[in-house]
Amino acid sequence: MFTPAMRPALTISESRGTVDQDHLKRAAFAREQLIFLIQLAYSGELAATRAYLGHRHAVQGLERAEIGKIIRDEIRHRHCLLEMLGSFGAAPIAFRERKMDRVGRAIALFCQVGGWFLPMYGAARLESQNIKEYELAARLSHAAGLSHFVESFLEMAEVEWDHENYFRRKAMQVRLWRLMPKWPIPGPRSQIRSSFEQFRRAGTSAVPVVRAPLVVR
Repeated sequence: MFTPAMRPALTISESRGTVDQDHLKRAAFAREQLIFLIQLAYSGELAATRAYLGHRHAVQGLERAEIGKIIRDEIRHRHCLLEMLGSFGAAPIAFRERKMDRVGRAIALFCQVGGWFLPMYGAARLESQNIKEYELAARLSHAAGLSHFVESFLEMAEVEWDHENYFRRKAMQVRLWRLMPKWPIPGPRSQIRSSFEQFRRAGTSAVPVVRAPLVVR
C-alpha cells in the first residue's frame, strides 16, 4: 500500500519545473490583466479628451492654453496605448469606446454651464485615479515579463500627476473647496518611480485583478 509517508520527494528538476509553470501562469495572467487595463485606459483617454475640449472652451486666456496642452497629452497617451494593444494583437473594445465618447461629450457640455470650480474639481479627482491606473499598468508589465512597457507607463503616470496637481491647485483657490469631499492627495511625483522600484525589488508573486470602474462597464 502506497501511503503519503512513502511518497518520494520531488527531484530538483521536478521542483524547478513546478516553479517555472507557476511563473508562466502568473505571467500569462498578468498579461491578460494588462491588456484589459490598456483597453480601459484607451477608452478613458477618449472621454478625457472630449471632456477637456469642452472645458477648454469654457475658460479664457492662459487657462485655455494650459488645458490645450493637457488635451495633447491625453491624445499622445491614446496613441501610445493603441500601439501597445496592436503589439498584443488586441484592439479597443468598441462598446466602451462608444460609451466613453458619450461620457466625455456629456462632461464637455456640463463644463459650459457648470461654472469654473466644478470642472476643475472633477478633473482633479479623475486625474488622481489615472495616476494609480498607470502605476498599476507598470506593475503588471513587470509581472508579465514586458519590461519594455514599464518606462512608458511610469512616464504616463507622471504626466497624470502633473494634471492632477494642476487642476487641484486651481480648485483649491475657491472657498467651496473646503466643503467638497476630498480624495487622498498623491505623494511626491518622485514617489511614482520609487514605489515601482520597491515593488520590483520585493519580487511579489501576487498579480492584482483589474476591475473596470462602474462608469465604463
